[in-house]
Amino acid sequence: MTAGPWAGALAFALVLLLILLQVPVAVAMGLVGLIAITLADGWGAAGFMLGRAAFDAAFPYALSVVPLFVAMGVLAARGGLGRALYTLVASLLGHYRGGLAHATIGACAAFGAICGSSIATAATMGRIALPEMRSRGYADTLAAASVVAGGTLGVMIPPSIFFALYGVLTGQSIGQLFLAGVLPGLLGTVLYMLAVAWSVWRRPESGPAGPRHSRAERLAALRRVWPVLLLFGLVIGGITLGWFSPTEAAAVGVVGALALTGRTMPRTEWRAALAEIALTTGMIFTLLMGANLFNYFIESTRLTDGLIAGVAALGLNRWAVIALLMLFYIVLGALMDEISMILLTVAPAYALVTGLGFDPIWFGVMLVTVCEIGMIVPPVGMNLFVVQRVTGLSMGTVVSGVAPFAVADCARLVLLCLLPGLATWLPHALS
Repeated sequence: MTAGPWAGALAFALVLLLILLQVPVAVAMGLVGLIAITLADGWGAAGFMLGRAAFDAAFPYALSVVPLFVAMGVLAARGGLGRALYTLVASLLGHYRGGLAHATIGACAAFGAICGSSIATAATMGRIALPEMRSRGYADTLAAASVVAGGTLGVMIPPSIFFALYGVLTGQSIGQLFLAGVLPGLLGTVLYMLAVAWSVWRRPESGPAGPRHSRAERLAALRRVWPVLLLFGLVIGGITLGWFSPTEAAAVGVVGALALTGRTMPRTEWRAALAEIALTTGMIFTLLMGANLFNYFIESTRLTDGLIAGVAALGLNRWAVIALLMLFYIVLGALMDEISMILLTVAPAYALVTGLGFDPIWFGVMLVTVCEIGMIVPPVGMNLFVVQRVTGLSMGTVVSGVAPFAVADCARLVLLCLLPGLATWLPHALS
């Protein structure tokens, strides 16, 4: 029996319902996919796909980039590289009003260049920057929001786990996606700093100016960040110059992170780092297994073809379709974690967007941007929970300061639509 597009839409709705009922996303996708395949094609097909799902999730060579970049980010976070970055940026900006919040955004952007994970960036800077801001009299709302928002830069500025997953799932070049994230990542940094400036202008007491650091202190802080510059140069510079493939660059990054942090990392941090690497990698690949089962059924229903035909029949302008798709992603991102969202939706969304003639690299940047918005808005914004856990602040306090940063992300989406070259110029120029 061949199921039609209506069956694919029903399966998609059922997965969302299970997620809202707090069923783990991997279980929801895998269970719905397995039952749907059984009903449509019988036990034989379901058994075959169940046996193949784990193999397909782990077999692709390109996917080896994911655990490697996870390991590099965890080692960099646990090895103290984030503190060196924050100290440098704080020495340059801390004497301005709201300067430590600006420094938090800048340090998050710099740390994202060697991390690739939003959660790791937010957790690292939360432990470093928040106590410093609170000791200087910063409002908890501004201090927490700057870490929540700044942490999202870890998935836009390369290397990025989200770009790696998008590249593997769509067949796009991971190296080009990394390059595409550079300018939007820098734009996001500037817009977040403008959000800080607006917050401090509105409430000057929320971000008091600190003492000015001497030139000697700034030079000393600059000397301590050479490991970060070296690691970023090895990974991103190696990809850009064609020395390494993204997977090889990730391996070089892990070795570099080990060499730079291994001798100074306490034994307790080693154990915690290994556990974090294993848990994060296991979570991603479990999601991939569930997504394989679910996406096999969705593809068999030709839901994507029906979606494209339906959009064409409506006669909507293609930019109206993009606007509706981004709104859908913002709402969905507020209800589930972003890796799950990508795995659940990227196949039909990619086919729809490329069918309308949009650049797939540009869409990858747009997708990661809406993922950033999803990370900072309730009820399931992952960075909100990370910062709340790290600081012990109430969730209400953490959430109440993020609105200007969410507006900044929406402004970035608009700018990317008006100026697509922000995402496509650099990869095309260096290809």
